[in-house]
Amino acid sequence: ATVHPEPLYVSPYIVLTPSKNGMLVDKTNAAFYYAQKELFMQGTILVVGLIILSFIISIPCGYLRQNYVKYSFMWFLLIHLPIPFIVLLRLKAGISWHFIPLTLGGSIAGQIVGGIISRRRQQDGKTS
Repeated sequence: ATVHPEPLYVSPYIVLTPSKNGMLVDKTNAAFYYAQKELFMQGTILVVGLIILSFIISIPCGYLRQNYVKYSFMWFLLIHLPIPFIVLLRLKAGISWHFIPLTLGGSIAGQIVGGIISRRRQQDGKTS
């Protein structure tokens, strides 16, 4: 039977445990590292999800915006309509204000894609 040496307690926060290759490993810090890495991944998934949602929410507004005169009241309303929903989603998710430019970029991209879809559908309707 293999005899495993006891862990070496350096302080209450540092416990060095012998590994298979004989090196001493601080498992407490390793566990903390992997927990932080997992939290980072969860945060990244939240931010990417919020950007995708802001994109999806803005597509219908960009689609409808193409039917109104540029700089009219409805044109401005359809540009700014998704913003309160995106802000609400960001606050509920607990995402920092530092990510506002990314969500704004997703919203602008959704507006552009919605406009492109509307123009293509109008062109297809005129040619047939």
